Amino acid sequence: MSENVHRDKPVAPVRPAPATGSHDLTVSPQLAASMRTGWAPSPLPADARVPAHGVTAARRQRLSALFPDERLLVPAGELKVRSNDCDHRFRPHSAYAWLTGLTGEDQPGHVLVLEPSGPSGHEPVLYLRPRSARGDGSSEEFYRDRRYGEFWVGRRPDLGEAERLTGIRCVHLDDLGALPPGRNAASDAELATALSELRLVKDAWEVGQLQLAVDHTARGFEDVVRALPAALRDPRGERRLEGVFGLRARLEGNGTGYETIAASGPHACVLHWIRNDGRLDPSELLLFDAGVETDTLYTADVTRTLPLSGRFSPVQRQVYELVLAAQEAGIAALRPGAQFRDFHRACMRVIADGLAEWGVLKHAHGDLHRRYTLCSSGHMLGLDVHDCASARASSYPDGVLAEGQVLTVEPGLYLQPDDETLPAELRGIGVRIEDDLVITAQGARLMSGALPRTPGAVEEWMGSLLEDR
Repeated sequence: MSENVHRDKPVAPVRPAPATGSHDLTVSPQLAASMRTGWAPSPLPADARVPAHGVTAARRQRLSALFPDERLLVPAGELKVRSNDCDHRFRPHSAYAWLTGLTGEDQPGHVLVLEPSGPSGHEPVLYLRPRSARGDGSSEEFYRDRRYGEFWVGRRPDLGEAERLTGIRCVHLDDLGALPPGRNAASDAELATALSELRLVKDAWEVGQLQLAVDHTARGFEDVVRALPAALRDPRGERRLEGVFGLRARLEGNGTGYETIAASGPHACVLHWIRNDGRLDPSELLLFDAGVETDTLYTADVTRTLPLSGRFSPVQRQVYELVLAAQEAGIAALRPGAQFRDFHRACMRVIADGLAEWGVLKHAHGDLHRRYTLCSSGHMLGLDVHDCASARASSYPDGVLAEGQVLTVEPGLYLQPDDETLPAELRGIGVRIEDDLVITAQGARLMSGALPRTPGAVEEWMGSLLEDR
């Protein structure tokens, strides 16, 4: 996805009021008595663990070392109302997920606290809303509460189950209010920055999750190509393709890691086109930018620009090959110790030289090429599509690359349909090629290489997928 960096912050732990609806019904004493009895035990499997169980302790220790003798609070975030008694789908804050391994929709309101514990650093304590007891008469939440009740939104673990899942001591959320003050990642810029910078270098488990996200995404792109004949007949073909990829994302993972961009024709010149309400024209290109987010919340971010006829026209190929050459130059600049911005500079040198050769620019000097390319050529990738956004500029993007970092390289040309500085045949063409790479000791490994990039390979790939239908 083209980068427009924002500074994300965890959401403060503020208790929302219980959601109610106009169709709530009174519960009779007889029904209330009935609901307190007749429930069989239904424990979680004793060996259930969060997928990141083996790596989160080391992450917490790294954070602990930066803030000795200070109480640290990292909230999961709260539910946000979409309308009336309907909430937006919940996703825990990335820092909370990174430190606990908890990634589900049952985490709103929960808070990880790192309690100072002398020479050993910190003891992690997880404050959460446990499963409601059904048979002791202490709570009607499990069937009455539309926001948190098990019958409404699904089962939560009890305190003991949560401890086994995470390896963290767990206590009831109601006890959080008795804590003395501490640094809260929702409001403390230094803590939020530290959490972002700790996530710049991925551990081996994270790289594996990102590769899984990329692999799922590649299958989603194959689905999109297979769906092209139907989408070309649809008055909102862009939206059909968005839906096709979204199905793959939900089948393989948690969903999409960001809003899918399905931009055909001149829409491809809008960097964050997510309306996706356009018709497809076989004489035009489709810029498709999408990524599957795994159940562990790691996302891919891949873009391919495809000829909707299955074959690039000469002018489309001309633009595509310049963007591809820019991407190749950017990838060649990736290595440990290089400045993060080096690969962007390499991409832009190729773009500027190409525009000058075409006669669009009088010369390749200066920054006039930016009229046609606009944004940065890549960003960090991980739990967020624009990962580690709260890091200091000196660490990212003005820092250096290190082994284990995962990033995108995504130069593009966006030749606006109404730009009179361009020859008529170039107007309305938008091309972006985006791949995900992990920095290695030798340079960088292309994680998204299963998807073709050269124009000939793209045409052959599309033809083979459409023949298989």
